[in-house]
Amino acid sequence: MKGGVAQRLAHRVIHAKSIDFAALRRELELPEQFPLAAQAQAEQAAKQVKLPATDLTELAFVTIDPPTSMDLDQAVCLLRRGTGYRVHYAIADVAAYVTPGSPLEAETWVRGQTIYLPDGKVPLHPQVLSEGAASLLPDTERAAMVWTIDLAADGSVEATRLERARVRSRAKLNYAGVQADADKGTLAEPISLLPEIGKLLIARGLDRGAVNLPMPDQEIERDGDGWRLVLKPLTPSEDWNAQISLLTGCAAAQIMLAGRIGMLRTMPAAPPTAVDMLRKAATGLGVPWPAGATIGQVLASIDPGEPKSAAFIDESAELMRGAGYTAFNGEIPADPEHSAVAAAYAHVTAPLRRLADRYVTETCLALFEGRSVPEWAAEALPKLPDVMSSTDRLASAAERGAVDLVESTVLSDRVGEVFPAVVIEADDKKPLGTIAITDPVVRARCDGKLVAGTRIDARLTTADTVKRQVRFEAV
Repeated sequence: MKGGVAQRLAHRVIHAKSIDFAALRRELELPEQFPLAAQAQAEQAAKQVKLPATDLTELAFVTIDPPTSMDLDQAVCLLRRGTGYRVHYAIADVAAYVTPGSPLEAETWVRGQTIYLPDGKVPLHPQVLSEGAASLLPDTERAAMVWTIDLAADGSVEATRLERARVRSRAKLNYAGVQADADKGTLAEPISLLPEIGKLLIARGLDRGAVNLPMPDQEIERDGDGWRLVLKPLTPSEDWNAQISLLTGCAAAQIMLAGRIGMLRTMPAAPPTAVDMLRKAATGLGVPWPAGATIGQVLASIDPGEPKSAAFIDESAELMRGAGYTAFNGEIPADPEHSAVAAAYAHVTAPLRRLADRYVTETCLALFEGRSVPEWAAEALPKLPDVMSSTDRLASAAERGAVDLVESTVLSDRVGEVFPAVVIEADDKKPLGTIAITDPVVRARCDGKLVAGTRIDARLTTADTVKRQVRFEAV
């Protein structure tokens, strides 16, 4: 996202009065607490865990997360290696705390992943682990799975290593601070290479056909006794850090494919007819699509703040469907790639927040060390896709439900008002589409004959806090 647009979007905030999210929690049947046996086991594990013999505490790891996060899955340390680079990536070793076949493990299978709501999260693991003993908090030795990935000067992978080790993070950093230091050229030594490596990996991804939708996140934050809805664009530092995670996920996929056992995060490529339709949409919207350019390269070149670009991004999102999880044992999947990554990829970097990562990482470690995958991990792999897919849907429902509630609440006393809007999607067969309101920040359905990529005035016709629905009509 271009700097000027990002700065404007970051300051678009709406305030909503006190909101009770309890009804949403009940509707989604989210658990309120851990079973006593699981909680007791977590507390005991937090006291008794044995740190690995391999000592990598000399490496100056740091974590980069949102300021309020305490469930810190990853820590990074970047070094120059001749003309190339060495990436050290420490991942919380959750398997060191969760015993196979235990009540705690059983409860994590019920939950699947951490569910985030504005008034508090529903964690995958008890807080004593997820924000305590297993979290890579600073100035404390922790058990970790440490990936060491050597890159050539062009960003290609030359070697990969995975090992259990004890690590110690030096600092808990946040994206805003990292970005500010990057802009000033004063990044601390452990991550001074983050912009250089991040940009290199982004460029390599675009060259092979990777796609990154430049959509700002719609987030809900506390604001005194109420809530505020903020549109936050992805900062470059977040993108650079995400590239380290993607690099690790791709390395994990290669280990499992070579070992013929594991689980991948997959997404089929868009059919040629859908790509042709997107090209026609680009022409109609006036979005340049140079000869030979991939979808990802086109998206990287546009300004998301422009109405026609916003509509093109929305059209592109329609191609990013069908993501899932593919487990295998013995036979390599026919289509092992994730089309948005443009490579085979696996989830291994968020075990505190995502169930599958614990088992997939354990599979990778066994394969790297040349031994059989532990029975408890191998038996879990074919069961994980269903659990992860269902909890992905639950997490999406929680996120969308919370945003819908805040949107309908903040607009509940403004029915009948007219707002300037941008049409980001139009139905060719019906007088219907989707619009984006910039002040307040709302995306909603709109009735009327609409043309994607145009600016219109829209009257608010519905703001129902019970059904969590907002609707407009073109005027």
